Amino acid sequence: VKYWMDDFARLIEARAVIHDDSKLREPEKSCFDTWTPNLKQVEFGSDDYKTALLNMGEGLKSHYANNSHHPEHYPSGIDGMTLYDLVEMYCDWLAAAQAKNQPIDLGYLSKRFKISPQLAGIILNTLKE
Repeated sequence: VKYWMDDFARLIEARAVIHDDSKLREPEKSCFDTWTPNLKQVEFGSDDYKTALLNMGEGLKSHYANNSHHPEHYPSGIDGMTLYDLVEMYCDWLAAAQAKNQPIDLGYLSKRFKISPQLAGIILNTLKE
C-alpha cells in the first residue's frame, strides 16, 4: 500500500511542477496576461465572471484542451477525469479561493460542472478535513 500511495504522490508532484505551463505559451499567454487582472476584480461565478470567460475565447479553449484538470477538457466533463485530475482540480480551486480570500463555492461549482451529489459530498468532506 505504501508503494502505491508513494507512486500516487509522485505523480501528483510531477503534475504540480508543470501545472498550467501552457499559460506561458501562445495563444494562452496573451489571453491570460490580458484577462487575469480582470478576473481578480470580479466575483467568482458572477455574470461578469462568466462574461470574462466567454471573452477569453481561443486562449481559454486552448487552456482547457491542454490541461486535463479542467472539466472542460473532457467531452463528458468531470465524468471523464481521473483521480489525478480531480486532485489537481481541487488544489486549483483551493488556490483560486485563497487568492480571492473566499471559500470554495461548491454549490456553484457543482451546478456548473454537473458534479454528482456523491462527489460533491466527498469534496466537502475533504474541505472539512
